[in-house]
Amino acid sequence: MLQVAVILLTLFLEGRGPTIGFGLLTTAFVGLGCALEFAASVPAEALMERGLVLAGLWTAVAVVLRYKRVRQAQRESEAKAQAILETTVDGIITIDADGEIESFNEAAEDIFGYDAEEVIGKNVKVLMPPPYRDEHDEYLRNYHETGRKRIIGIGREVWGRRKDGSTFPMDLAVSEVELGDRILFTGIVRDISERRRLEKEILEISEEERRRIGQDLHDGLGQMLTGIGLLSQDLARQLEEEGHERAADMAEITDHVKEADQYARDLSHGLIPVDVEANGLTEALRRLSQNAVRMFNVACSFREVDTVLVHNNTVATHLYRIAQEAVSNAVRHGEADNIKVILASGDEQIRLQVRDDGTGFDPGVSDGSGMGVHIMQYRARIIGGGLEITSDPGDGTVVTCTIPRTADVPVDEASSPVPAES
Repeated sequence: MLQVAVILLTLFLEGRGPTIGFGLLTTAFVGLGCALEFAASVPAEALMERGLVLAGLWTAVAVVLRYKRVRQAQRESEAKAQAILETTVDGIITIDADGEIESFNEAAEDIFGYDAEEVIGKNVKVLMPPPYRDEHDEYLRNYHETGRKRIIGIGREVWGRRKDGSTFPMDLAVSEVELGDRILFTGIVRDISERRRLEKEILEISEEERRRIGQDLHDGLGQMLTGIGLLSQDLARQLEEEGHERAADMAEITDHVKEADQYARDLSHGLIPVDVEANGLTEALRRLSQNAVRMFNVACSFREVDTVLVHNNTVATHLYRIAQEAVSNAVRHGEADNIKVILASGDEQIRLQVRDDGTGFDPGVSDGSGMGVHIMQYRARIIGGGLEITSDPGDGTVVTCTIPRTADVPVDEASSPVPAES
């Protein structure tokens, strides 16, 4: 037992050498004792006992060596994991089943502005803006009870909250790990603020080009068509007074010119949708529904729930484009006869909804041929909101875009918006 205890003590010595060395040394002493006793004609049973001692000794040596190999592999694995945690540009956060933070790497410190010591042991919702913060505990509780996943195992874009209170868009991937009777969740976070800023600039450039074309249509082509219409109207009246045989043809030409003039104005209004006044979005959506009736020959209505004032022109423009795309999709792809555009305001949110009675589709099945839905989702994210599309074949489609009130601030007062749940 003393010999085995000595071998076990080598657990605390680095490397395999001490364990093997003590094993060989003990074997030499036992072997020497056996030789001496053999010379003294010791019974075979005693020699067998010594053999069993050596077998137990080397069993202990093998166990210790195995343990050291496992510990060495664990240390190397931990060192590699620590190197990854320290060098990765992505924030890596580990929480327990109750949502309390257990680890917080350096990249996460840079992203959120907290030192690890400030957040370890706290609930992870300290890193979330409303409404995520208010819903997080309930989500974890529902997940433990039902197993229904909404984020776990699914990468998605969400919003985070820094130490200074500012919010920012981020990509989040969450995985679940079972360690014995414990469950841990690991989140990998990437700040995409710069990407969103560049994307926003691209969209703004696109919008500026739309406005320029719309202005040219209105001030250039529109004015020319108006002038031609007035001249043709005057000529048609003169021909009618003279009883000319082509008077009716000239009157028809005048009507076509007026239709072309109105069509050009409708196009220009679509390209320059939102006025800078707070009620510009409401008026633009009303014009959109009126134009849809004229241009697509469908029943399209607009309804405002409460008074909706959108002060941020960028937010208003993106909401208008989402409605415009939804109406266009309802007509071109859904073959809808009735379309309803609804704009509603609450204390915390602004909601835009477009309903149609078209053919509908299965949102889970996409042939990848259209970009309209992707662009609508893209625009919703840009303004800190979320887009939801519900549809079933034969039952029409409902497109809903929800943004938080905090996203609707004038450009000169704007800070990073706080999003609605998507």
